[in-house]
Amino acid sequence: MFTDIEGSTRLARMLGDDYGPVLGAHRTLLRDALADFGGVELFTEGDSFFVAFREAGAALAACVEAQRRLSAHEWPGRDVMRVRMGMHTGYAKPNGDEYASIEVHRAARVAAAAHGGQILCSGATARAVRHAGTAENAGAAENAGAAGTRAVGDAGIGGAAAAGAGAATGAVHTATLILERPIADTLAGVDLLDLGPHRLRGFDDDERLFQVVAAGLDREFPRPRTPSAARHNLPAPLTSFVGRRAEVAELADLLTGNRIVTIAGPGGAGKTRLSHAVGEHVLTAYAHGIWTVDAVSAATGLAPTLAAVLGLRPEPGRPVLDTLLDHCADRRMLLLLQTCDAAPAACAGLVRRLLAACPGVDVLVTGREPLGVYGEVVWRIPPLSPADAFQLLTERAEAARGGRPVPVDESTDLARVAARLEGSPLAAELAAVRLRLFTATQLLARLDDPIAALDPMHLDPMHLGPMHLDPENGGDRHDSLTACLDWSYRTLSVRSAALLRRLSVFTGPVDLDAIEWCGADAIGSLAELAEKSLIEVVPGPAYRMSEQVRAYAVRQLAAAGDERAARDRHVAWSLHTLGAVTVDTDGQPRTVSLTELAPFVGEWHAALRWAATEGSVAAGLRLAGALDPWWREHGGAREGRDLLFRLYRRLDDAVAPADLASAYLAHAGLADDPQERARFFERARDVADSENLRIRALAGHRITLLEDRRYEEAERFCREITARAEQAGAAEAALPAVVTLAGLLWRRDAIDEAAELLGGARQLEAGRPEDRGRRTVDWLLGMVALRRRDLVAAHDHLVVALRSRLRHGFRSEAADAVAAIAVRCSIGGDAVMAAVLFGGAEAARGARRTDMFGRFWSEQQVALRASLGDVAFDAAYADGVGLGFDRIVAMALAVEHPDLEEGAARFAASGLTLD
Repeated sequence: MFTDIEGSTRLARMLGDDYGPVLGAHRTLLRDALADFGGVELFTEGDSFFVAFREAGAALAACVEAQRRLSAHEWPGRDVMRVRMGMHTGYAKPNGDEYASIEVHRAARVAAAAHGGQILCSGATARAVRHAGTAENAGAAENAGAAGTRAVGDAGIGGAAAAGAGAATGAVHTATLILERPIADTLAGVDLLDLGPHRLRGFDDDERLFQVVAAGLDREFPRPRTPSAARHNLPAPLTSFVGRRAEVAELADLLTGNRIVTIAGPGGAGKTRLSHAVGEHVLTAYAHGIWTVDAVSAATGLAPTLAAVLGLRPEPGRPVLDTLLDHCADRRMLLLLQTCDAAPAACAGLVRRLLAACPGVDVLVTGREPLGVYGEVVWRIPPLSPADAFQLLTERAEAARGGRPVPVDESTDLARVAARLEGSPLAAELAAVRLRLFTATQLLARLDDPIAALDPMHLDPMHLGPMHLDPENGGDRHDSLTACLDWSYRTLSVRSAALLRRLSVFTGPVDLDAIEWCGADAIGSLAELAEKSLIEVVPGPAYRMSEQVRAYAVRQLAAAGDERAARDRHVAWSLHTLGAVTVDTDGQPRTVSLTELAPFVGEWHAALRWAATEGSVAAGLRLAGALDPWWREHGGAREGRDLLFRLYRRLDDAVAPADLASAYLAHAGLADDPQERARFFERARDVADSENLRIRALAGHRITLLEDRRYEEAERFCREITARAEQAGAAEAALPAVVTLAGLLWRRDAIDEAAELLGGARQLEAGRPEDRGRRTVDWLLGMVALRRRDLVAAHDHLVVALRSRLRHGFRSEAADAVAAIAVRCSIGGDAVMAAVLFGGAEAARGARRTDMFGRFWSEQQVALRASLGDVAFDAAYADGVGLGFDRIVAMALAVEHPDLEEGAARFAASGLTLD
C-alpha cells in the first residue's frame, strides 16, 4: 500500500509554521490505523507511506479505517487533509528492509491514480480479497461460530456496489470473506466499485482499478488520474468551476431518463462550462466516452467535425455522416453539442439522425434557444446563486489583481457588486477585470449602466457604447456584453427586435397588458424573445429583462431613433396603471395604499424622469403626486423635490392649476427647510382654483407653529382653519388641522374635547382617500382611551389602526400603533411585553420622537424601567430590537383582548353584561 497527501505543497504553503504539527498528526493517525491491522511500515518520506501487509483484506481494512480517522480528525481548516491511497497484490523479493519488484512500482502507480480521500486497488488485490473469501467459504457456517471469526457476506464487499457500478461499467465484483473479527468489523458494508481498465504510467498493459466504497468515505471523484487512452475531449479548465453543484446533479439525473437535454439560456450564463462539468460528472456512465463539438468552430460541417473528434477517417465514396452513424451505432456515448443557435438547422438535423440510428448515444445541447427536436427536454439555466456569484467574483478579482486577496474593507461593496450582476458568470468575469482599475465601491457606483461599466473601454464612433469584437471577424462573442448580445440580436426578426427595444424603457418585469402597450403585434414577437433567452418568463406570469439586456436594448433604441416614441408610450402606460390603482371601477377614488403602489413605483419613477427632461410636464406632475406618499415613507424626499424642480422649469399652458397646486402641496410636504416649505404652501394657495386646495395650502402653516412649539397659537389656528372649511363646504380639506387639534387637546389633557372632535372626524377621514389607510382618527382615539385607562377601547382602536397601516404599507405609522399597544400592555400589567414592543417599534424608526408624543413614550418607558429594573427592561427592549418588525407586529396583534367584564366604562355605562 502507498499513501500521500493530495496538494501537500499547497498545504504547506498555506499553513506555514503550522504544517509541521499537521503533518505529525497525519503520520500518527496513519501509523495507528496501520498497526491495528498488522501493517509494516517499510518506508516513509515527507507525507508518503510505503506499507506491506500479510493479506489483502487487512490492507483494505487499514485503508478504510485510516480514511475514517483522517476524516474525523479536527484539522485547522475545512477539508485541509485529504490523503490518497492505493493497493496492489503481487510477488516481491526482499531487499534489505524493503522489497524490490515491478509490483511495488505498480502499487505506487495505483496510488498515484487516486484522488485525495479516495482508496483505489488493483484487480489483483480485488481478486485476492475475493479468493480469500472463496477459499474458506465452505466452512463458513462452522467457522462463523468459532471464537475470533465471523462470516462477511454480500452485505460486505461488493454487495451494495451493484446499483452504482452496474450502470457505469456493467461489472460488479463481490466477495465473501472469513477474516479475523477486527478486519471483518471494519469491512462490513464495504464495497468495490469497478472503474474499468486504465493504463498506468510506465506500464504497457491495462490495469483494472477498483474504488473502495464505504460509510464515512467520499464516493464521488473525478476519473482516475491515469494517462490511459482518451475517453473524452473535454477541455482542461483554465479556472475553477464555481458553484452549480445542484444544477450538475439535476442535469445528470435528466440524462439518465432522456436522450436529448438542452441547456438553454442567455449568452454569458455559463452554459458551456456547465455542460463540461456535467460531462465530467457522468463520464463513467458512458463506456465509449464523452465528446464535445462547438457549432461555431465546425467550419467543415458538424458531421465531419464530430467524425474527426472521434478519430474517424473519411471513407472513399461514402458520406461521412454514414461512417459516423455506423461508428456510433453500438456505442454508449454522450455528445455535447455547443452553441447550437449558431447553426440550428444543421444541429437539429445531425441530432435527429444520431438519436434515430444510435440507441446508445445521448445528446446534451447548449444554446440560446431550443433545437425543436422531438423528445427534447429544455432546461433553462438559472442565474448563479448570490453566494456563488460572490465567490466567483472574489476568485476572479484576486486573479486579476495578481493573486492578491480582496481587501477586507472592500468585501461589503464587492458583495453588492456581485448582487448587481444578476448571477451572470460573464458579467462577473468582466467585473473582475474592471477591478484592476477600480475599487469595488467605484465599480458599484457605475453599475446602473452595466454595458458602460463592464465592457472593454473602447467607444464606437457614434458613442452609443463600448465597441465589441465581431465573432465573424476573429473576435470572441464573449469578449464583452455587447458582443455577446449582438450575437442574439442579429438573429431576431424585425418585429421582435422592435419589441425588445420598446421593452427596454420598462424598469422591471411586465405583464401581458404592458406588452400590448408596446404595439399591436407585440404578443406575436414575445415568444421569439423568450425562446432566444432575451427575456425570462417569471411567475405571475410576467416577463423580465436582465439589466445587461436592457442596457444593450436602450442603446439599440437610441440608434434606431425610436426613443422618444417608446418613452412617451411608457409614460402613457404609467398614467394608465396610475388610474387603475387610484380609481375604482365605479369612478370613485380608492384608498391610497403603498402596498398597491409598490409594483409600479419603479416604472413611475422612470416615466417621471423622462417627463422631467423630455416628456409631458402635466403627466410628470400627476406621477409626482402619486409618488408623494411613497417618498415620505421611504425617504425619497430629496429625489422628489429634485424632479419637481425640473418639471417647474418646463411648465407650459397644458398644466391645469389644480395639478400645479397639488404638486406645490406635495413639494411643501417633502421640504425639510421651513422657508422652502412655507414658500410652496404659498404658491399652492396662490394658484389654487378651488377652496378645497386653498384650505389645504393654508393648513400647512400649522407645521411651522408645531415646530416652533407655539402650541396655543397652533390650536387657535387649527380651529380657524376648521371653521373656514366648514363654512366653505370643504370640511374634509381641514382633516390635517382637525387631527393636529385633537393631538394638541390630548397633549394638554383635554381628553373629552379631543374624543368629541375625533368622533366627528371619522367621516372627514373617510372622504380623503390619501388618509383613509392610515386610520389616524382610530389611532388618536386609542391614545385618548389610554389616557382614560380604558383598555378595551384602546385595544380596539389601536388594533384597527395597526392592521390598516400594515395592510396599506405605512410602516412608520404602524410602528406608532405598536408603541401605543406597548402602553396598553404596560397599563394592563404585562410590563415585559410592553418593553419588547417598545424596542421593536423604535428600531423600525416608528414611535417617532415628535415633541407632541415623544414625552409620553419616554414617560411610559421610565415607568417600565422602574417596574422591571434596569437589567430586565434592557434585556426585553433588546429582544424587541432584534426580533424584526414583522415579528413585533405579529406579537402586537396577538396581545390578548382585555377582559370586557373588568374593562371599559362604556360597557359598564351601557348596562351590558357578559355570560
